[in-house]
Amino acid sequence: MAYPDDLLSEQEHVVVHSHPHFKMLIFPTLALLVTVGAGTWLAILAKDAGSPWNTVGLIAIGVVALVLVVWLFLAPLVRWRTTHFIVTTDRLIAREGVLKRTGIDIPMGRINSVQFEHGLLDRVFGCGTLIIESASDEPLRFEDIPHVEKVHTVIYREVNDNPYDDYRPGAPQQPQQTTPLPPQGGGRPPRGERRR
Repeated sequence: MAYPDDLLSEQEHVVVHSHPHFKMLIFPTLALLVTVGAGTWLAILAKDAGSPWNTVGLIAIGVVALVLVVWLFLAPLVRWRTTHFIVTTDRLIAREGVLKRTGIDIPMGRINSVQFEHGLLDRVFGCGTLIIESASDEPLRFEDIPHVEKVHTVIYREVNDNPYDDYRPGAPQQPQQTTPLPPQGGGRPPRGERRR
């Protein structure tokens, strides 16, 4: 899902938009599989019980399984889906939450340094933690950022405001054109050409 264009200022473009890495859904998915498997096994056992207890048992198992699925799987899934990490040409944006929505915007000009870290497991999954130092007291940590090294590089380029790294939709990247400086010191030839 793209970040809404009406929330961007004029001439601001989204460079990176991602959700946290899907690794944060591994344990919720395992919890879902275990809950469904255990619920099915208990439902089969409850069917063998005597006449009003089998119905009561099935209802109790269904209610407990539903609560566990919502708590252990659906809530983390919604949290993952509603968490956004966005880098634009002007700022860094983080948004999360459904009922209680929180967010932070950091202008590129206020970012002092950008760091990343990832352990062995993060490197296997291709994600990591991004650490942004800005004018605030404490560095901000954004965990489970996919392709963290690439995002780190993009933010570094945007912070340094190199015009050859800026995002231009549809425009080819042009190499930097330089013109040689005139010789210094009264027209003397450069050092390597003096002996010719």
